[in-house]
Amino acid sequence: MADEDRSPEDDFQELMRQLFAGMGGDVDPEQLAKMSGMDPAMMQAVMSQLQGAFNTSDPGGISWDLAKRQALHIANQDGLGVTAGQRTDLDQAFALATLWLSEATTISELSSPPRTLTRGGWVEETLPVWQELAEPVASSIADALTATLREQAPEEMQSLIAGAGKLMRTVGGSLFATQLGQVVGRLATEVVSGGDVGIPVMPAGEAAILPQNFADFGRDLEIPDDQLALYIATRELAHARLFRHAKWLRLHVMSQVTDFARGIHIDTGALEDLASRFDPSQPDELRQALESGALIPARSEAQSAALARLENVLAMIEGWVDVVTEDATSRLPTSPRIAEAVRRRRAVGGPAEQALGSLVGLEMRPRRMREAAAMWRAVGDAVGMGARDALWDYPDLMPTADDIDDPAALIARLEARARGEEPAPDEIDDALARLLAGEETQVSGEAADESPAADGDPATDAEGDDDVPEDPRPV
Repeated sequence: MADEDRSPEDDFQELMRQLFAGMGGDVDPEQLAKMSGMDPAMMQAVMSQLQGAFNTSDPGGISWDLAKRQALHIANQDGLGVTAGQRTDLDQAFALATLWLSEATTISELSSPPRTLTRGGWVEETLPVWQELAEPVASSIADALTATLREQAPEEMQSLIAGAGKLMRTVGGSLFATQLGQVVGRLATEVVSGGDVGIPVMPAGEAAILPQNFADFGRDLEIPDDQLALYIATRELAHARLFRHAKWLRLHVMSQVTDFARGIHIDTGALEDLASRFDPSQPDELRQALESGALIPARSEAQSAALARLENVLAMIEGWVDVVTEDATSRLPTSPRIAEAVRRRRAVGGPAEQALGSLVGLEMRPRRMREAAAMWRAVGDAVGMGARDALWDYPDLMPTADDIDDPAALIARLEARARGEEPAPDEIDDALARLLAGEETQVSGEAADESPAADGDPATDAEGDDDVPEDPRPV
């Protein structure tokens, strides 16, 4: 084939054939489909993305449109699946849940009505958030793939590598975009509501339930659908109300996640090892490495610190939602059973943890949720739900990890504030007060040393020292 007749796809196949040992034969769409787990139709979209690599204006080479198409393809496989009857039942559940919730919290109602979403609708609503979380990792994978292929290539291939650098970034970006689409698509078939994920993936102040997944969640619980709908609606409204009220909270949570994600780098050693023995006829290893997060190395100290902060704030959020939902649904006979089912689902690692684990290596399991719920319960019992909910008004009022460990100290501060008393100073304030007091004493001492009386009484000195002049002032 003449050089001028070669397409970018041909160049890519030739490059992969020469770089990876044991390749033997072209990489056709069916082989790549097996590698990614996609069906041939979606693989054609990937091939189109690769063919347009040289013409793309995106310097990152990451096709988020590909991720969206893949996610929607998975989410919509079973059709839309929302009937008019389901919408009516859930609308009624939301209406009653709104009344119950207003008795359990002082945080105001939502400004927009809650919705029922299809799986595809959930993908459309939440994909921008997943893209924001995944972008640091996608860029890291694309950079690592380009660097690794450059290092693995023989000397005579370096000129081709240099010319195809943009294509290599597109290959890495397309692989990750495909993975992101699969994760979000599968997640769309599991999440029950907008707040089910734990992190705020829905727009602030919006509540939604996915009827298809709601039916799947309650299938084995042997609980009447109307009671299950009331509980899930109450919990979803509590979550949405909290994020609407505390407008700073969404940014606070997302910044903790992105702080973690920005510290991610790809294990180039694992990538090189995988590349050296990659066989397109047996692509499962590459797909599993991408899906399992095996190319993401162990957490750094900074990431561990970010994870601890994230776990604490998620525990605070979920603990508050648990307490408020429990109070609001106290009339519901099956409420304890549903709450336990929610806790069990969360304890084994819900769909969000699996998604974030494969995308950014983040194990998002707020282990302190029960302790946080106990703290909120104790605070509400001691100072009332108004003072409890007011702790979400500003970031500096939100309880800390120390407050989870010692709710009594938090309650003492709140009770003192209610009486108009200043809270007892903490150790830092104490030390600062002592330091200032010490400086004050020192200054006072120095002033005393410089005063006339410092060396004794002037009259006494006049008697014992001839050098002291007489006072020239008249008596």
